[in-house]
Amino acid sequence: MNTMTLSAKPWRISLGCLGLSALLATSALAQSFPSKTVRIIEPAGPGSAVDVFARKLTQDLAKRLGQSVVVENRPGANSAIGAREAARAAPDGHTLFHANINNSLNDLLTRDPCCLLNEALIPITKLTSTPLVMVVNPGLGVKSLKEYLALGKSQPQSLTFASGGNGSITQLLGTKINLVTGLQAREIPYKAIGAELPDLLAGHVGAAYLAPVVVAQHIRSGKLIALGVAGARRIPILPEVPTMAEAGLANVEASGWNGLFVPAGTPRTVIQRLQTDVAAVMASPAFREDAQNMGYELGGEGADEFSAYIKSELQRWGQVIRDGNIKAE
Repeated sequence: MNTMTLSAKPWRISLGCLGLSALLATSALAQSFPSKTVRIIEPAGPGSAVDVFARKLTQDLAKRLGQSVVVENRPGANSAIGAREAARAAPDGHTLFHANINNSLNDLLTRDPCCLLNEALIPITKLTSTPLVMVVNPGLGVKSLKEYLALGKSQPQSLTFASGGNGSITQLLGTKINLVTGLQAREIPYKAIGAELPDLLAGHVGAAYLAPVVVAQHIRSGKLIALGVAGARRIPILPEVPTMAEAGLANVEASGWNGLFVPAGTPRTVIQRLQTDVAAVMASPAFREDAQNMGYELGGEGADEFSAYIKSELQRWGQVIRDGNIKAE
C-alpha cells in the first residue's frame, strides 16, 4: 500500500508541473497580446453591410491594440466557410470571427461540431442588432397589421411573404407569424435577404421583412406600407412605425445581429481585452450617429451577456424550426 502511494507521488508532481506550465504559458500569452497583426475573418462578401462595419472598426481598434487589424473575406455556404477557418485558428486572440445570425441558424439546422457558436467559437461581444420591419405593397389595400391578418384569414393562402431562402431569419419570422396567428401566408423564397425588393415594389410578392435602412425611403414615398417593427422598441429612423407588439402581435421579434468571436481555448484575459477595446471604439460619436441613421442598435456588452443572448436566439428559433418542420436543404 505504501509502495503504491509513494510511486504515485512523482505522477502527481508531474501533473502539477504540467498544470503550472500551462497556466504560466496562458498568462504570458495574455500579457504579450497582441504581438502581431489581428485578422477578422468576414464570412460575407466585400461591400456588404457587415463587411463595411467590420472595416470601419479596424482603424481605431488598431490604435487601441497597437497592432494592425485587417479584414479577410471568406464568403460562402451561408457563412459556414469562414466559421470553419476561424475555428481552426490558433486560440491566441489574433484571429477573430465576425459571425452573424446565419451562423447560429446553421447551428440549428446542420449542427456542424467544427464551429458551433458558444462551443467551438467563443463570444467576445455583439457589434450590431437590426430589428426587421414588416412591409407590404400598397396594392394589398391594408394599412395596419390587424387589417393584414384579417385579410389573410378571410382569404386563406392568398397572401405571400418573401424570404431569404431556407433557414434565413426572414423565413423563420414569416413562419412564426403564420404559427402564432393561424395565417396561411405562402413563402416566396429568394436567393438572399433583400433580393426580393424589386418584386415587392412591383407587387409580385405581398409582404417582406427587411432592414430599416433598406425600406425607409420607400415607406416615406408611399411605395411600401410599414406594419410593424419586429423589435422591443420603436427605432429613430422610423419613429412613426409601431412595434409588432404595439400593432397587436406580442412576442414576435426578429433582428439581424452580428458579433465577434475567437476560437475556443483563447485566454479569458485576451477576450476581455478585445471586448473592452471594441466597446470603446463603438462608443464614439461617429458610431452612435451611424446607428441612429441606419436603424440598428450597437452592442459592446460583455462575453457572458452575449453568450446568453445567443442561447436565447437558439431557443427562440429552434422552436420555430421544429414547429414549422423546417429542414436543412
